[in-house]
Amino acid sequence: MNLPFFVARRYLFSKKSHNAINIITIISVFCVSVVTIALVIILSGLNGLTNLVESLYNSFNTDMQITVKAGKTFETDSLMLNRISHLKGVASYSEVLEENALLNYEDRQIIGTMKGVGKEYRKMTSFDTLMRQGTFRLDADSVSYAVIGRGLSQRLEIPIENNYTPIKVYVPRKGADLAINPGSLDAPFNKKSALIAGAFSINDDFDYKYLIVSIAFVRKLLDQPHAASAIEINLQKGADKAGVQEELKKIMGNKYSVKNRYQQNELLFKTLKSEKLWTFMILVFVLIIATFNIIGSLTMLIIEKKKDINTLSSMGADVSVIRRIFFTEGLMISLLGSITGLILGVIICLLQIKYGLVEFGEGFVVKAYPIAIQFSDLLAILAFVMVIGFVAAWYPVRVFTKKHMRTSL
Repeated sequence: MNLPFFVARRYLFSKKSHNAINIITIISVFCVSVVTIALVIILSGLNGLTNLVESLYNSFNTDMQITVKAGKTFETDSLMLNRISHLKGVASYSEVLEENALLNYEDRQIIGTMKGVGKEYRKMTSFDTLMRQGTFRLDADSVSYAVIGRGLSQRLEIPIENNYTPIKVYVPRKGADLAINPGSLDAPFNKKSALIAGAFSINDDFDYKYLIVSIAFVRKLLDQPHAASAIEINLQKGADKAGVQEELKKIMGNKYSVKNRYQQNELLFKTLKSEKLWTFMILVFVLIIATFNIIGSLTMLIIEKKKDINTLSSMGADVSVIRRIFFTEGLMISLLGSITGLILGVIICLLQIKYGLVEFGEGFVVKAYPIAIQFSDLLAILAFVMVIGFVAAWYPVRVFTKKHMRTSL
């Protein structure tokens, strides 16, 4: 039998002569457990929020996006589009044309961005999952329809529940002098009307910005029959994304930029990752403070077991054996606290996933706080707890056993 482990286990679970040592040991295990539970819950919560944000953005964005490096728009042609559609790994594409416009409903006006998309866009983005009122519809029977961000609809006070409320869209006419007749929008602006079919919601960046219409609507309004601000592409399942991206760069040339999903929202995803990292580091710092209890517990135990140290020394146990006994106990405290914390943390997360214990208020995209448990997070938490526990056990064992071994000689 492993002597240090056997003795350390007896010391950990047996009653001490001084009750304060038992209390400090329990507090040590409790503190490590609580911080571990917090790490599991908070990191899983951040994972859930990240997954939710990614799913929402992925419902709006496509796998690849082609834009021009200089300027706002570029001219598309059948040859360009044909080469893209026949590229291995490409499932579908949609031409997109965005432009700022003045949106007018009754006597209310606001500046928004109209995004004109092709017929494939609905299938490519799963936009139906973003609809909060009405339906996704852009054109039918030569009638122009639109879906509007919920933020814009609220500012314009558009009653979405009333089927197909009309909205007017104005853009400056080429060469027009806006100062000629400031009292009328008809002279200096091109104008078209669309019927609002529904309202979508992602987050404020989109909800207060976009009006989705057909690309034909935007091109006619701008008098640019072949213009596009982007070509958005969806890939086949299992396609080599990096390979397709490189091939698209070759097809389009140096004048164009080809971005994947991550690059389209690079700042957002970097921010989410950095938030998780800094949250983890803050909680690790709290864990370091909590492990001072382990130092106190081991220090008092070594002092109490001075007679045992002398007895073991007399029986031939050297310094390394005695140190391993107390060092093993310190690791056992950390391990017991971390395993208990991991189990309880995972149980709480599973209860949240299944029953939605913590709910959001009305108007949120999801009903309950999203949780996603990642095995890599659990391993990282366990590793950090044990490393910190190793240091917390090593210091008092190294210092105080040396002192008391000297005293006993």
